[in-house]
Amino acid sequence: MSGYILELSENVARKRAVYKNRYGLDIVGELYYAKDLDLGKKHAALVVGAPYGGVKEQGPCVYGNELAQMGFIILTFDQSFMGESGGFPRNVSSPDIFVENFSAAVDFLGLQSFVDREKIGVIGICGSGGFALSAAQCDTRIKAVATLSMYDMSFAGRGLMDKETLQATKERLSQQRWVDAENGYPEYNPFFPEHPIDAVPADIPEPAAEWFRFYALKRGHHIHALGGFTTTSDLAFLNFRLLDFIDEISPRPILFVVGDRAHSRFFSDNAYAAAAEPKEMYVVNDAEHIDLYDRRDRIPFEKLHDFFATYLKMS
Repeated sequence: MSGYILELSENVARKRAVYKNRYGLDIVGELYYAKDLDLGKKHAALVVGAPYGGVKEQGPCVYGNELAQMGFIILTFDQSFMGESGGFPRNVSSPDIFVENFSAAVDFLGLQSFVDREKIGVIGICGSGGFALSAAQCDTRIKAVATLSMYDMSFAGRGLMDKETLQATKERLSQQRWVDAENGYPEYNPFFPEHPIDAVPADIPEPAAEWFRFYALKRGHHIHALGGFTTTSDLAFLNFRLLDFIDEISPRPILFVVGDRAHSRFFSDNAYAAAAEPKEMYVVNDAEHIDLYDRRDRIPFEKLHDFFATYLKMS
């Protein structure tokens, strides 16, 4: 499958990786590394998770391309039920499985002869930021975490509703389960067009227009990332909290990276306040939420390098 939003550097190798999570679902990912890297030695490695609803050919390929040239082994992957990974029905969202897939990625990396098991970190973009942090709460093999434009999807589902709205949402989604059961397949309504468009329609309000500026335009469009998940997937997030134990990541470090104009900044602010030291907030000037998906002039790759080089004790 092609559709990468960035052309791979001639200095970087990219290889397909297929492995299973603890539920036995096939995860399809890709390894990035510098072509001149000595694979006879052990190296630091980073897992890069895609934005919520995104796939490895989008933002993660940008991170893989850049960070591989800085000496890291990079593993990108498609979440279960998404992209090339296994899982049926398609487009199901599961907080438990999405968190598990970060640990499954660590499993895979730790089995590679060229990866140092004591030097594995994770990067989560958008919704993957919340899943990466949640995985690190319990999986101590993850030695450092960085999030970019982090979204806590469990808070987005419940924390932004008043009591009446929450009850109405539960009623609506519960009734949708009857419809899904009768149809034999869960409802899924794509949010973005099947083919990229040239401009965002003027009648789409923010922040929906921002999602369109990436996912619906040639900039970030991919046929495997048409937005949204099965309708009843939202029920799982009403019954699951991702970051209740974020303080237990300490003494392992967390780096939160946000754009100064990001509509989602409050997610990182809340998580930063709840996290224990060592932690750092890094604000990127003149950047909205989606700029940290793919804008190489905005994503602070040097900062990411320095953070992981320090805490993964790279020589």
